[in-house]
Amino acid sequence: MLDVRRLHLLRELDRRGTIAAVAEALTFTASAVSQQLGVLEREAGVPLLERSGRRVILTPAGRSLVAHADAVLNRLEQAAAELAGARDGIGGPLRIGTFPSGGHTIVPAALAELARRHPALEPMVREIDSARVSDGLRAGELDVALVHDYDFVPATPDTTVDEVPLLEEPMYLVSHAGGEAMSAGGAEAMRAGGAEALRTGGTEALRTGGTAKSGSGDTLAALLGPCAEVPWITARDGTTGHAMAVRACQAAGFQPRIRHQVNDFRTVLALVAAGQGAGFVPEMAAVPSPAGVMLTKLPLFRRSKVAFRAGGGAHPAIAAFVAAATTAVDVMAGSGGRVRNPA
Repeated sequence: MLDVRRLHLLRELDRRGTIAAVAEALTFTASAVSQQLGVLEREAGVPLLERSGRRVILTPAGRSLVAHADAVLNRLEQAAAELAGARDGIGGPLRIGTFPSGGHTIVPAALAELARRHPALEPMVREIDSARVSDGLRAGELDVALVHDYDFVPATPDTTVDEVPLLEEPMYLVSHAGGEAMSAGGAEAMRAGGAEALRTGGTEALRTGGTAKSGSGDTLAALLGPCAEVPWITARDGTTGHAMAVRACQAAGFQPRIRHQVNDFRTVLALVAAGQGAGFVPEMAAVPSPAGVMLTKLPLFRRSKVAFRAGGGAHPAIAAFVAAATTAVDVMAGSGGRVRNPA
């Protein structure tokens, strides 16, 4: 009989790549992980791992077993959700991950809704980049999380995670109103889709959703080109926001000269207002913007979702958070309808 805990270790090795990474994530020693994987090989009766330099890689049999492990662990999540649904009331800890802009917009409203509907629930919020949420969910560090992806940085398919779409919003170029960025070309781009449209239209993307479409190189070159020579403010290396900014600039025909790296869009806006460069913000974070900041709407989109372990969507606490987050987005949108990613 194959041990499900050892199957979990094998799956983590497949996702994380090294025994040391698995041990660190699951708070084991590397020797303990190696020992348990050795026992799993004996249970399986065939080699599951092989050495490749300093790394351990899965054999074809090992990769096949990981696919079965995904199915087994998915069913266990479903079973846990069903058992939780049989209990009276919703309570206990709920570990929530969020990206920064979601943490100061969607999450507070969602927590207020949870407190009103399920006072016995104990939400605990942790800020985390979307690229690391899957690891946190599988390791049991998180139960549910807000995640996002961007045009130019689509989410990687992950069989260990299920997602529910929340909203889709356009991205904006933010540049200093009095700086070099507002050349004649920059001003024209501003008139084509910028700050005034945002201020008068409010959070139109939250109301209408829309279809995400990456802009052509020519379109991005026209919109971003006036900022090609100024310093740039991006999210930190290794984040989806950083990758989106770099790839969008490359699609516009230039390599951004990055000066500042911050993950909070409010800080990005403040730095731009201080004349420190240009950056990108989603519509959710663009209103209100400080004086001196010019906003140019781009043909790029960010999509926000709620993620949880595959099979766990029926768990009462997770379902309650999804409902609360949806309500929060509805309130932000100023309409009774739900905003959904049409993709």
